[in-house]
Amino acid sequence: MNAEEFDHILTETLDDYRLSRSEKKVLTSLLDPSSMDDQELAFYRSRVFDIARHEVPGPQAFAVLKWVEDVMKALQPKSEKSDAINSEAYFSPSDDCVTKITGLLRSARREIDICVFTITDNRISKAIEDAHQRNIKVRIITDDDKSNDLGSDVDRLSQSGIPVRFDRTSYHMHHKYAIFDSGKLLTGSYNWTRSAATSNEENFIITDDRKLVSNFNKQFESLWKSLE
Repeated sequence: MNAEEFDHILTETLDDYRLSRSEKKVLTSLLDPSSMDDQELAFYRSRVFDIARHEVPGPQAFAVLKWVEDVMKALQPKSEKSDAINSEAYFSPSDDCVTKITGLLRSARREIDICVFTITDNRISKAIEDAHQRNIKVRIITDDDKSNDLGSDVDRLSQSGIPVRFDRTSYHMHHKYAIFDSGKLLTGSYNWTRSAATSNEENFIITDDRKLVSNFNKQFESLWKSLE
């Protein structure tokens, strides 16, 4: 669609100073905002304001501005319409990392899925046990070799009644992520160990990006079933 055709459609929708549902459908079907880049969207949005600018000085100024608002919403990509994604980044050595992990474990209300290379930090292990005792559904996937290391808390967690599944290959289960209530993801290089908090250069992010959470959920379920 060229600018002239776009202007013609907009002018027709402006006749009654409202964007009806059918007009909105026609507009978005002819001009798919999700397929455009920022520059193209900016151009078409500017045309909306150019048309409105000629009408604003008149007696129908308020109605024209409401029309502009409705058209802007119709031209907004779906990704922009959805709720904002909340993400945070954490870096070690720092106890902030442990504090954030244990805080997420304590705030979980339904379920926690943990897929980590090893667990040796007693502060994290205690928070996992506490969650289990609150009747939170906790599942752990970890590496079989690392579970035998001195200081590993995995056996203790398993003996407390938490379902634990081990990688049984000659390679390592090297993931380091956790999913909380199927809505929040923690992932990064950070090992759940005391040395990660006190000495190592590590990182993790926490995000509620639904697409990422869904991808990690699917991966966890697939790995969990494969280790039955």
